[in-house]
Amino acid sequence: MIPIPSSRLRAWFAPTAAVFLIGQSATAEDAASQKLVGDRVPGEWTELLNGKDLSGWTPKFKGHEAGVNYRDTFRVEDGLLKVRYDQYDEWDGAFGHLFHDGEYSHYLLRVTYRFVGEQVPGGPGWAMRNNGIMFHGQQVEELGLNQNFPASLEFQLLGGPGEGERPTASLCTPGTDVEIDGERVKQHVIKAPKFTFHGDQWVTLELEVRGDELIRHWTNGEVVLEYRKPRLDDGTPLDSGSISIQAETAPIDIKSLKIKELDPDAPVIPLEE
Repeated sequence: MIPIPSSRLRAWFAPTAAVFLIGQSATAEDAASQKLVGDRVPGEWTELLNGKDLSGWTPKFKGHEAGVNYRDTFRVEDGLLKVRYDQYDEWDGAFGHLFHDGEYSHYLLRVTYRFVGEQVPGGPGWAMRNNGIMFHGQQVEELGLNQNFPASLEFQLLGGPGEGERPTASLCTPGTDVEIDGERVKQHVIKAPKFTFHGDQWVTLELEVRGDELIRHWTNGEVVLEYRKPRLDDGTPLDSGSISIQAETAPIDIKSLKIKELDPDAPVIPLEE
């Protein structure tokens, strides 16, 4: 288990400062016409979800051994991977992650998701319509029994509250930090500058991962975050790791999670065709 200092744990629940550009909300019509860029790089996409069951994935919930799908939180129905809380009376602190088999370093990831229904009663306010894809993470067998989150980087999936700005594709850094514009950034939440999606609409995001050399978050054909040299809190560089899907109190459907593995020497996605 990689220990995560209590100061970082407290930071996960505290407001963080961030630099914002002009915010931009997206309507359902906008979501239907989102631009995608992953096909600009040669290679084959592989779907990580089979639409039938959880084969190739291992759940891990705080307070429970790996492999226990606590309260049937992760499930596959109607061809969708679903996170559900209908077997909970109230939130009991059991944060969950669904780990894909294997380890990845250089790749593109494309996820299509939507938030549905209401947050489980008693869930923390920050977790409303909040989920994520964890990457460059610990392997499932490395997590401690009562560990909340894997040390990793989080490609954050956020839903709008109905009005105002809450951009998706932000970054969280449990037990890690990154470099932006040549400076080491240790704040836990690094917010994307724009693209808020309200309601229960489908949203597709893309993640470009080049080991520890370059990582970019793409929304609607634009780079909304770019950073380099991720590392653990103890300074260990992160150039590969697990991929996992969160369950942190918000019901969500995931229609697709595709990966395109890349040669380390493959060119980055061009900003414009």
